[in-house]
This record gives sequence, C-alpha cells and structure tokens, in this order.
Amino acid sequence: MSGHSKFANIKHKKERNDAAKGKIFTVIGREIAVAVKEGGPDPANNSKLRDVIAKAKANNMPNDTIDRGIKKAAGDANSVNYEVLTYEGYGPNGVAIIVDTLTDNKNRTAANVRSAFTKGGGNVGSQGSVSYLFDKKGQIIIDKEECDMDPDELMMLALDAGAEDFAEEEDSYQVYTAPDDFSAVREALEKEGIPMLEAEVTMIPQTWTELTDEEAIKKMNRLLDLLDGDDDVQAVYHNWDE
Repeated sequence: MSGHSKFANIKHKKERNDAAKGKIFTVIGREIAVAVKEGGPDPANNSKLRDVIAKAKANNMPNDTIDRGIKKAAGDANSVNYEVLTYEGYGPNGVAIIVDTLTDNKNRTAANVRSAFTKGGGNVGSQGSVSYLFDKKGQIIIDKEECDMDPDELMMLALDAGAEDFAEEEDSYQVYTAPDDFSAVREALEKEGIPMLEAEVTMIPQTWTELTDEEAIKKMNRLLDLLDGDDDVQAVYHNWDE
C-alpha cells in the first residue's frame, strides 16, 4: 500500500490544511447540511453525520461551530437543495482528475469547473473517462507524533475492526477500508482514542503520472488552485506524482 501514500506527508498536509481552513469549513458545513437532511440531526442515529463530524474534528473545526451547523441544518432542512455532481477530466500531459462538487447551482459549478480545466491546460471528459483509474477506499491517516499506540497493536485494532490494509510510512500510519466498512473502522479507532489527521472515503490512484516540464507543472498547479478556491468543489482527486 505504500504507493497509495504520495499525498500523506504530514507536514505538507498540515500546511495545506492551515492555508485552506476557511474553505474546508465551508465544505464541511455543506456536508453537515446534507447529512442532516438525509438522516436527521442526531449523530447516534446517523452514521453519515458521525463521519462528517469526525472529518470536522480532524480539521480542527470547533465543537460549537459543528453544533451550530447541525442546528441550522435541522431547522432549515427544507431549504437545503445541494446536488452532488462529479466531473472527470484530464490535466496537462494526461493527468487524471476527478472533481466532486456539492452545489445549489449546477450551471455555475459546471462553468467554473470547465474554466479551471481550460486555464490549467486540461479538459473535462465524459463520465467514466478517468474514474476507472482510481479505487474508492476509506482512508484514515494517523500522525505518528500524535499516536502513542504500538504500531502492531494499532494494525491489529484496525484489521479486527474490518480494515483491508495497514501501512506504516515515515511520519504516519495509514488505514485503508472498503467504503462500506469505513464508518465501523473509524469509530473503532475513535473509541480507543486514536487521533486521526484525516478520515474520509477517497479515490486512490492505481497509477501515477509524472510531470517534468515546468510549464506543465505550472498549469497543473493553476488548475488545482482554481478548483481549490471554488466553494462548490468538495474534493479533487488526481494521479499527479508531485
């Protein structure tokens, strides 16, 4: 599984998360609203909401902000009309890119996503054009510095809870699950007090694409920056070997 961890450098993730905290909170706020509308405001009876709350805590969202988001969504459930849309396409030199969005205006979102691809030297493809190059997995990343548990014990805890694989990297432990088993594994780790830097269902590339041309790298970074800056964009997955 070590090949799956190209974006798991802890220092890189912390710096990225700090820089994009405002955007992350907007993203999570929308996910809370959708989860509450679909399954109600009680996390005990709503596994999707529990997962979103865990994601919020992993990104250091304050508890009162989480609670306010749940209460607002519960009192305003009928006005939540976010639609989940996924775009697939290519960046410079054929880098595969998947963009998950949550939007109340699909025309605006489609225009913004297409503009980002165009300005970044890429193009939007049809549904299924690149998704076959990724595996959908639950991924939990644990910062070694924050975790006191013995690695073997942590691995057994994760596997016993239903994880598919466990990997030890230079600065992190990584747990991989089938999407349907993600909640159970995450909750088992949470119950044992394991601090999670990141916990979500994600798309993991099967292969990686290198960019050696400086202009291609510049365009790829521009494409990603434009997508990251769009509040409708929930997540971006790609197979660029940075």
